[in-house]
Amino acid sequence: MQIHPDIEYIIALVAGVLAIAIPRFLRYIVGFFLIAYGILGLLRW
Repeated sequence: MQIHPDIEYIIALVAGVLAIAIPRFLRYIVGFFLIAYGILGLLRW
């Protein structure tokens, strides 16, 4: 299973936009980003 490496950048971009648009959900956005980044890292390994 191959995942295109640009997905990480898309997730980071979406997380950044959401953090600016909805600042009260910042901790959830950061948590989601870290989980998604970790899963992508494990799948690539």
